[in-house]
Amino acid sequence: MKIAKLYSIGSALLACVVPLALQAAAPPKVGDKAPDFALKTLDNRTIRLTDLTARSRVVLIVLRGWPGYQCPICTRQVQDYIASSTGFAEAKAHVVMVYPGPADNLEAHAKEFLENKQWPKEFLYVTDPDYTMVNAYGLRWDAPKETAYPATFVLDSQGSVLSAKISHSHGDRTKASDILEELKRLPGP
Repeated sequence: MKIAKLYSIGSALLACVVPLALQAAAPPKVGDKAPDFALKTLDNRTIRLTDLTARSRVVLIVLRGWPGYQCPICTRQVQDYIASSTGFAEAKAHVVMVYPGPADNLEAHAKEFLENKQWPKEFLYVTDPDYTMVNAYGLRWDAPKETAYPATFVLDSQGSVLSAKISHSHGDRTKASDILEELKRLPGP
């Protein structure tokens, strides 16, 4: 009798908890506090978002990463931001680019993505093996040959989202010039 009662209670609890666990995170919206994360650079340094936002505004760019090939639209977007790196330095904003993908060989693919790019020392490039950050931000594009919805967030020094753009297609990415204009209009660091 006691076992049956415990089984009923356990089943009822699971029925309540499992749907909550399976519910995907919603992407942060303007005014929300951005979920913190700690990801590694290619030289194995851990970068924590709250450490960056404590020092300045942050432009957080989520690339498609490694969906089985190097995304040419991501390459174009990254080149656009690299060409505007002095503008981001003048705006006193850190630029963080997240390269998500399955953990197997992600670092090698991330290094390959950086080839032939003059990476500014002020920009940070981190990998998101197994989509930890992408899932926390509700950006997982769970379809064949996909990884994450490309997204750009501008965060203030408290980690609040000042602007957010999520592309539900391969294109429609933020341009560096648009984000720089936005940084000029927003309250200072």
